[in-house]
Order: sequence, then structure tokens, then C-alpha cells
Amino acid sequence: MNRPTDVSGHPDAPLEIVREGRRGGPPAALSTHATGPGERTRRAADAPSGRGGSDAPRPSREEVLRAELRERTADLQRLKAEYDNYRKRVRRDRLAVREIAVANVLGRLLPVLDAVTEATQQGEVTGGFERVAEALRSELAAMGLQRFGAVGDPFDPFVHEAISYSHTDEVERPTCTAILRPGYRVGDHLLRAAEVAVAEPPTGPHRQEV
Repeated sequence: MNRPTDVSGHPDAPLEIVREGRRGGPPAALSTHATGPGERTRRAADAPSGRGGSDAPRPSREEVLRAELRERTADLQRLKAEYDNYRKRVRRDRLAVREIAVANVLGRLLPVLDAVTEATQQGEVTGGFERVAEALRSELAAMGLQRFGAVGDPFDPFVHEAISYSHTDEVERPTCTAILRPGYRVGDHLLRAAEVAVAEPPTGPHRQEV
């Protein structure tokens, strides 16, 4: 038999479409991968923009470097301040430890000084012994030992120990009238309070009006 011929002049076109459908693939004219002007426009609209959705201008490299320089400078200033405080604290601690050590040594020598002072007052330290006593006092003073307590000093209960009290019109406030035993200190450390006799102004109705 003779094949029928299509009226439009395309032989066997329907059979080709059916044959392509049977093989499981769409016909070439109906491919979903075809891209037209509308498809390209849709893809361009769906593509993410490179600016991340923000219109804020990005900082320049110079601005970034300046910000990092300010941050590093602030860190350096904090480190320098901490180091300066550390040096001051170490120096203060060293001085305190030194004063405590010297105070402990000198505190044990106070009885020796008392004996030398008493012997000097009685005239028993003469000749070579007098030079030894003077050298001892000089060396202890060089180590920071300070003697205090003099007649006429205002009475201070923090550094004076009152052994006796009396009343007199010759003073207007509590005053040391005699030094029974001198006091000693090293820096801010009190080694021994001075033992003194204290005179106070009269109290009660017999006190004279100033």
C-alpha cells in the first residue's frame, strides 16, 4: 500500500511526534531548556545582586587602616599604664620590705643605745669608748633610725607614753615636761614610744581665764 500523504506537505510529521513521545523524551520543538527573551529577563531578576541588598557605601582601605591604628594605639596606652603602675607598686613594696627589715634589726639594738646613753650621762663613756659610741649612733642614723622626744613637745598619745601627770598654769595644753626614755622610729614605723612626764593646765573652778 501507498502511505498517505499529509495535506500540508510535511510527510509523516505526526508519526515522528508520537515516536519521540514513546521514547520518553519531549520533542525538540517542546524542549524545556529553550531560552527566549522572557526567560533571560526572569533569570536576571532572580539572580542575587553583588551589593548584598544594602546601599551603604563600604569603608575605604584608608579608613580601615586608621581604625586599626586607633585600636592598636589605645591598646599600647593601656599596656604602658599597667606597666607604670606595676613598676610603682614593685618599688613601693621593695621600700616597705626594706623598712620592715631595717626596723627589725634596729629594734633589737635599742637596748644597746639605751645602755650607751645612760653610761654617757653618768660620764662612764670616755676616750675610745666615746668614739665607738659616736660611730654607732652615726651608722644607725644612716640606716634611717630617728630619735624623738624633747622637753616642750605637745603631748601626742600616738608617739608618747605618759608616765606621770601634773597640773600647772605655765602650759595651755598637755605638754611634755621631761623625757624619761627617748622614742625611736624608722620612716613611718614606730619602734618605740617615748616615755614622758606630762603637764596639763588646771581644770575646774581654779583654772584661770585666758
